[in-house]
Amino acid sequence: MMVGMTSDLFAQHREKLDAALTAIRERGYWSAYPESPSPRVWGETAAADGRAAFDAYRNGDFPLDGTDRVATETSPFGIDMGITYPRLDADTLISNAQAALPAWREAGPQARTGVVLEILDRLARNTFELAYSVQFTTGQAFVMAFQAGTAHAFERALEAVAYSYAEMTRHPETAAWEKPAGKGDPLRMTKTFHVVPRGLALVIGCNTFPTWNSYPGLFASLVTGNPVIVKPHPRAVAPLAITVREARAVLAEAGFDPNLVQLAPEASGEKLASVLATRPEVKIVDFTGSTEYGDWLEANARQASVYTEKAGVNTIIIDSADDFAGMCRNIAFTLSLYSGQMCTTSQNIFIPRGGIETGDGHKSFDEVASGIAGSVAKLTGDPARAVELIGAIVNDGVTSRLDLARKVGEVVLDSVAHAHPEFPDAVVRTPLIVKLDAADEDTYGTEWFGPISFLVATDSTAQSVELFAKTVDAKGALTASVYSNDEEVLRVVEEAAIEVGTHLSINLTGGVFVNQSAAYSDFHASGANRAANSALTDGAYVANRFRIVQSRRHV
Repeated sequence: MMVGMTSDLFAQHREKLDAALTAIRERGYWSAYPESPSPRVWGETAAADGRAAFDAYRNGDFPLDGTDRVATETSPFGIDMGITYPRLDADTLISNAQAALPAWREAGPQARTGVVLEILDRLARNTFELAYSVQFTTGQAFVMAFQAGTAHAFERALEAVAYSYAEMTRHPETAAWEKPAGKGDPLRMTKTFHVVPRGLALVIGCNTFPTWNSYPGLFASLVTGNPVIVKPHPRAVAPLAITVREARAVLAEAGFDPNLVQLAPEASGEKLASVLATRPEVKIVDFTGSTEYGDWLEANARQASVYTEKAGVNTIIIDSADDFAGMCRNIAFTLSLYSGQMCTTSQNIFIPRGGIETGDGHKSFDEVASGIAGSVAKLTGDPARAVELIGAIVNDGVTSRLDLARKVGEVVLDSVAHAHPEFPDAVVRTPLIVKLDAADEDTYGTEWFGPISFLVATDSTAQSVELFAKTVDAKGALTASVYSNDEEVLRVVEEAAIEVGTHLSINLTGGVFVNQSAAYSDFHASGANRAANSALTDGAYVANRFRIVQSRRHV
């Protein structure tokens, strides 16, 4: 280990760490990484250079050592990928990680924090390269890929590092202990408290948000002393391969074994995630994805601390609205962003069948439905503009689900296929909005991932709240939203949201949307319902990734 270098790295990044520590305490707005891809921020050639760097990987071997290679990615935009990645078997990955662990553990919290912050800094220098890799593996439009896939992912990673550092340094490294002993000499001891990692960590990446969803667990595990095996989704390997490459380079430069971070792509049908997750050496598992597989991990990876973010039934309750047009525009953006392929996007919109009161007078149920559908149609009607918001469909399962959803109720706004002006083979679909009745619980009570939303007619706002609580209690949810001019209604909905453990947004009409969250201020998921067993990011998310082991001796 290069002691001097790790000390320098901690000092170099200390100001940013301190600012992040302040931000997580105060919960106000703070940002460490620019979210705008503007040339005024990055320079005139940054975007082109990043695109060229990404394109250089295509139809070739990604620059990580290994001869047994796999290529599994297909792009929702229809471009050729053809990138091959080195494949290692489970035994090799685990033995490599075990060999790397002792020196990393002995380095201590401060040294590890400095190195990990340098990794983040290095990744930030490759922002455009990462952004294009996220875009072309997930189907996100470029600006969203830039923001969510790089800047916001970096923020969540830094947030996880800050929480981890705070927890690791909550106690002193050493203490002098003295106990009076009557007339005799006091009992005196020195005590040393060691931060000890749990062991090997496994991060299982997802297709839709490979960096944003993987970075918190990856960086929290690494900074707390655990070697990390990064198992990417077969369709979205490139963003995590770039991440692993940069992490390994920094670790090697700092004098550590680069196998502290390893990429674990898999061949088709290999089920490597399940093999690794149930190995006794693996003590931490982070996963984002389907409820079915998340439940399987929680039930079967019994030797590990398992952190899951799964699926849920996100809900909007509409009771009344002072700014009806603003409400419709806000909901429309929420339903359209990335074609609803976000774990936080609203699916069910409960509206009293008798209509609502607004600043423009009474609106019938059908008028509310038309207002929302019209706003979505306006946002997505022009293909050239729409694709920069809705992106492309991530896999065939989403298009199949769209076809099925058309048949479950009255279609208020149909989903249409758009031709992408730049990528002719891209699969682009606008949102589908279907009208249901409160009695159709078997339909809206399950998750329909993708650009599918249901306008559910209820007998009253009271029934809307009842159905919200019932469906979330059964299936979980990451977000909820309510529109009402009645403070008593808002109180009741907030009480219901607390009861079922779902974050609530109230009367959003401006530039903040229910399916977006701000690092350092908003918690993503709560860990309090079936949609997720943990929150990004809080103390509970990081504290169980290490243990305090003490030694003591008489003075």
